Amino acid sequence: MADQPLEIDLHAILKKRLPTKVKRFVPRFVISWLAKLIRQDEMNEILRVTFPSRGSKFAAGVLQHLDISLEVVGLENIPDKRLIFASNHPLGGLDGIALIAVLGQKYGDNNIRFLVNDMLMNVEPLKDEFLPVNKFGRQGREASLKITEALASDMEILQFPAGLCSRKNKNGEIADLKWQKSFAAKAVEHQRDIVPVYFEGKNSPKFYNLARWRKKLGIKFNIEQILLPSEVCKARGKRFKIIFGNPISWETLRKSGKSYPELAEDIRSVVYSLKSKSER
Repeated sequence: MADQPLEIDLHAILKKRLPTKVKRFVPRFVISWLAKLIRQDEMNEILRVTFPSRGSKFAAGVLQHLDISLEVVGLENIPDKRLIFASNHPLGGLDGIALIAVLGQKYGDNNIRFLVNDMLMNVEPLKDEFLPVNKFGRQGREASLKITEALASDMEILQFPAGLCSRKNKNGEIADLKWQKSFAAKAVEHQRDIVPVYFEGKNSPKFYNLARWRKKLGIKFNIEQILLPSEVCKARGKRFKIIFGNPISWETLRKSGKSYPELAEDIRSVVYSLKSKSER
């Protein structure tokens, strides 16, 4: 455990990571502008006031500091057994924090694991609950082994099958991108029922507009991701609703005769069918 709060220092991070040839051409005022864009000072304040909490206590502390409230529906009907919680991913940060707070309180931090992008391992207070997804080299093999061990254990697994957070589609709706098939395959392989989870929420119009223009310009890199830290701060005072649906039996999935991509799409549809309950 760290003996002092984690602190985000964009100047130090870029100085360490950027190649020497590149660093000399990046003006200091540009880095300062980026630090302001991601609300570095506000993020560091969150890290200070929640220190030294970890896991679900840290997550609950973040929500409390930002005066964010949660309405949780259906969790009382979820059994205490080996499950995969598959949720939509509308916010790109706070949704994961909220789910860790809720599931950590129900099952205990030692009994939950959250599959995340390996970059999130830098969020040190949640490091023990995270399982990094890394597909390359030795680290990829180690990450894959840890994920397999967790799936074979009695711990509960949480996952955002879309990977990236939701975007605005052509119909103007905020929805996940295509769900990856791996969670459905792993559910059958490790005999785990899947709990569909609908998280009601959305980011600011600025986030979706930047994503739209990025696509129009043909830029493949998801530059809108840089706004996600500021989206956390913008959520101050909001209320979010989380709906847990009925578990879907792994045996039902196995006997369906459908491919794993088809099953992933079916479960994604089940998650969004829970949206009607959030609107009541």
